[in-house]
Amino acid sequence: MTDKRFFEPLDQGNGRLHAPATSRNRQPIYEVLRDHLPQHGTILELACGTGEHAAFMAPKFKAHHWQPTDLEREHLVSALTWAKYVGASNILTPRKLDVMQVPWPLDNLPSDVTAVLAINLIHIAPVEAMQTLIREAGRVLAPGGILYFYGPFKRDGEHTAASNELFDQSLKLRNPRWGVRNLESVADIALRAQFADPEIVEMPANNLSVIFRKL
Repeated sequence: MTDKRFFEPLDQGNGRLHAPATSRNRQPIYEVLRDHLPQHGTILELACGTGEHAAFMAPKFKAHHWQPTDLEREHLVSALTWAKYVGASNILTPRKLDVMQVPWPLDNLPSDVTAVLAINLIHIAPVEAMQTLIREAGRVLAPGGILYFYGPFKRDGEHTAASNELFDQSLKLRNPRWGVRNLESVADIALRAQFADPEIVEMPANNLSVIFRKL
């Protein structure tokens, strides 16, 4: 689904990988999730990468289980190693999951999925992946559950910052099927998957948190 070369985290040894961006965005993301997550349930993180978001946030959400997923074996190993490193017992064993392969293999989870997280994902994947992601999230989430996106977005078809426009151009040079998505298009797909209109929170570095709640 994604081009592995785009995401090259630093090797910390012992299987743990480090993505510098995670250190910058994890606290702002946590603060948004703190205010929007349902009170309990399983948090399904798609494309977990290094696993550092789970390692940082799961200990703060003790009433939840956190399920990291990814396509790449080294990312799954890193996520597992980070979970052991921080001693977070509510981080479940990372699972291999391809967003495009449906239905998602979510058997034997300890509780219902009440949140689906896609952090810095949909701009480095084809539009079809975003569409499938939203439809599957709508299928697995019960009413009141949330679908959470973090990353750059266009609004009304326009970039919100010059840096985002340059980033968009660089993505399309890597892969013509990638690119910063238009928020209104994402919301339209979500509406058809039985989500409410999004709540939008402006984030550092011209990113957005976009929260869709299942009707």
